[in-house]
Formats: sequence, C-alpha cells, structure tokens
Amino acid sequence: MGYRLLIMLVLALHFGFVAYLVLGGFLAWRWPRTVWLHLGAAGWGVLVIAAHLVCPLTYLEHWARRRAGDPDVGQGFIDRYIEGVFYPEGYAVFAQALVAALVLTSWLGLFERLGLFERLGLFQRLGPFQRLRAARPPRPRRRLRWRGSR
Repeated sequence: MGYRLLIMLVLALHFGFVAYLVLGGFLAWRWPRTVWLHLGAAGWGVLVIAAHLVCPLTYLEHWARRRAGDPDVGQGFIDRYIEGVFYPEGYAVFAQALVAALVLTSWLGLFERLGLFERLGLFQRLGPFQRLRAARPPRPRRRLRWRGSR
C-alpha cells in the first residue's frame, strides 16, 4: 500500500514538473522572480535530453514498482506516459522543438514585459523593428485631499 502511494506521488511530481517546464515561463509573467526556478527546470530538461540522463524521479518510481511487486517497467516517464498520449509516437523531436519554442516565447515575452529590450537598447540596434507593445496610456492623476477639506 505504501509503495503504491509513493508511485502515485512520484507520478504527480513528474507530471507537475513537466507542466511547469512547459508553462512556467508564462507564470513568470505574473511572478517575475520565479524565472530563476524556471531557468533551473529548463536547464535540467535540456541536460536530461542532451546527455540521455535518467531522472531521479524515474529511478524512484522503478524502485517503488519493484518493491510493490510490479514487473519492471523499463521505460522512462516521457516514453511511458507522455509519448503516444499527448503526441504521436515517433514525433519526439517535434514535441521537444515545440516545448523549446514555448519556453523561448515565454522568456521573450517576460523580457518584453520587464522592459529589458529597451534597457539593453536592442530595438535601436535592430533597425526597422518597432516595439511590440503599444504605448501605455498615461495614468489619471489623483487629487490629494487633506483632512477637513471637501
């Protein structure tokens, strides 16, 4: 019973990590300080794919499955639960490129929202390209009221 619960917890953590890897950059639009956490998650994702590493959560899942009496799975998390479910088998490179494009888009959007392109002067160097965001309307001025005044 305990190992089955551990398997479910590991699978939930894995799904959460993959979802954060794909969408975490967009969360940083709302909470910019989380971009560092997303940078670490994206770095880990690239390292796992490029170096063909096995995630520690996958090791933990396989260990718990053996302890629970299940036959050895022999596949990684992506191969077993993502490929063939969220995208067709054989399109792993396309799915990886799509995830990379989403992450890059989220980071570029974050840089735009924070005004980093202007601070670095990138739009001036790019020549004909204009700012992507329309100019913000000025804030209405609030009249200060003193105590006792109407």
